[in-house]
Amino acid sequence: MSSRIVRPDTAFPLSNGPKKRPRNEDKRHLDFIRGLPCLLCGARSEAAHVRYAGSYYGKGETGVGRKPDDRWVVPLCSEHHRTGPDAQHGTSEKNWWKKMGVNPLIAAALLYSASSVDDEEAAKMICQLEWVHD
Repeated sequence: MSSRIVRPDTAFPLSNGPKKRPRNEDKRHLDFIRGLPCLLCGARSEAAHVRYAGSYYGKGETGVGRKPDDRWVVPLCSEHHRTGPDAQHGTSEKNWWKKMGVNPLIAAALLYSASSVDDEEAAKMICQLEWVHD
């Protein structure tokens, strides 16, 4: 007697590759991040998405041309983020953060937690950001 494994239709999609899960967007969190000073110099910031993966922190790979979920952002000024000669977007991101002496995945996780609590509790959590510097 032989046995047959019944596979649900959704187990292996027959389309052109795996389905991508939708990116989680959080406008409220991005507004919170933009209200903080740059993580590196203290200037006015914008929301900088951390693109590289960190399985220890629960952050998966981000595909080419695809932003990570909004929970993986840190505050960077425009010069450190995009426009400066040594900006985050101008080089290997993981090496760039190492050179800056910052673990952006810890910072992003802490800030995401802080954005969902009251201002006093958020201020306490943000003070912990000194721990993300090596």
